[in-house]
Amino acid sequence: MSTFDKRQEGFEKKFALDEEQKFKATARRNRKLGAWVAEKIGLSGAEAEAYAKSVVAADFEEAGDDDVFRKVRGDLDAKGQQGVSDADIRAKMDTLLAEAAAEIKAGT
Repeated sequence: MSTFDKRQEGFEKKFALDEEQKFKATARRNRKLGAWVAEKIGLSGAEAEAYAKSVVAADFEEAGDDDVFRKVRGDLDAKGQQGVSDADIRAKMDTLLAEAAAEIKAGT
């Protein structure tokens, strides 16, 4: 195997690891977002956990974060939580993603 091939293999492994960590961080962010929304709409215990899982599942509808955003926005609106703005949701998503990525990187 040439040096170039070894280098290419190294880059491919790093890319795969980065993508896996990104996927895990996004799923963790979605679970945390679900818990945050569950609290806002008055869910607790098993209902809150089930809701958080439904937010994680919503992310598989399409690429990007819009599917998750639409789900939580719709659920907040349906429960009369119009006081939570779109900007609040997006900011919370960003904050939770950074938090989740740090946790994944730290191995927790």
